[in-house]
Amino acid sequence: MVLIQGPEEFLAARAVQHYRARLRSIRPDLERTLLDASTYSAGELQNAVSPSLFGEPKLIEVGSLATMNDAFLVDALEYVSAPDPDVAVVLLHGGGVRGKKLLDAIKASGAPLVECHPLKRDSDKADFAAAEFRRAERRIEPAALRSLIAAVGSSLADLSAACSQLIADTVGPISVEIVDKYYAGRVEATAFRVADAAVSGNTSAALSALRYALATGVDPVPLVATLAMKVRTLARVFSAHGSSTAIAKDLGMQAWQIDQARRDMAGWSAAGLARAITVLAQADAEVKGAAKDPVYAVEHAVTVIARAARSRTR
Repeated sequence: MVLIQGPEEFLAARAVQHYRARLRSIRPDLERTLLDASTYSAGELQNAVSPSLFGEPKLIEVGSLATMNDAFLVDALEYVSAPDPDVAVVLLHGGGVRGKKLLDAIKASGAPLVECHPLKRDSDKADFAAAEFRRAERRIEPAALRSLIAAVGSSLADLSAACSQLIADTVGPISVEIVDKYYAGRVEATAFRVADAAVSGNTSAALSALRYALATGVDPVPLVATLAMKVRTLARVFSAHGSSTAIAKDLGMQAWQIDQARRDMAGWSAAGLARAITVLAQADAEVKGAAKDPVYAVEHAVTVIARAARSRTR
């Protein structure tokens, strides 16, 4: 038995596929049966695990344990107490308290547990994507990895598909330029291009990227949000001391993110950061309705931030 538990459906589906593929690599004649715990009828599990006429190995995949009915709970508890060693059973529970007695019994039996929790932090998504490229024995530059995560968004399925596309369609190390070629049109990627130019102090490049973003339909609200996230990262790293690895652990970030922030901070002063934070607070209110011209608000914020980025050199 294997219990796959958690609300992240992509990770759960991948875990099932991985387990199924391993079994089929050993026994190509594997017989697969699907059961739904929410619409289960009494006796289905016992019938599914019973030996077949020709003795093929069996894999039983049971979904919807989070909404299991009472009939399944009764039969599953009985099966867990005396599982068939010649049958593989994969149980998927999307989270919640339904069936806690069964979950506790499965865990107490020593069955493997695969936890599938959502990856909410960018650092977790970066680890996930980096692992995709490592499995394919491909290298991706840290900045390119960051651009990819910014462009694709929060869906792990989309991120995995993007990694697969880059692996299949390109050769050699994957650079920022390659990621931009495939995903530059995404709103998130465009916003990060504006933010990167602004915090590096390149006013002309930042305003040029901003005009492109606005011309292609990007709303000022996500532009200001991305600028704010970038500046907040600088502020968190600005007064931090120690190695990148140690700071990353303290702040819940990746070491490469700390290294990038330290490079971005080359021209920044404490006063410059204070000006940037102040103008962003004002811009956030203005693009959300406090001003008649949200475009001017974001342009003003970009200009002030780019100038503040050079405050240490003045």
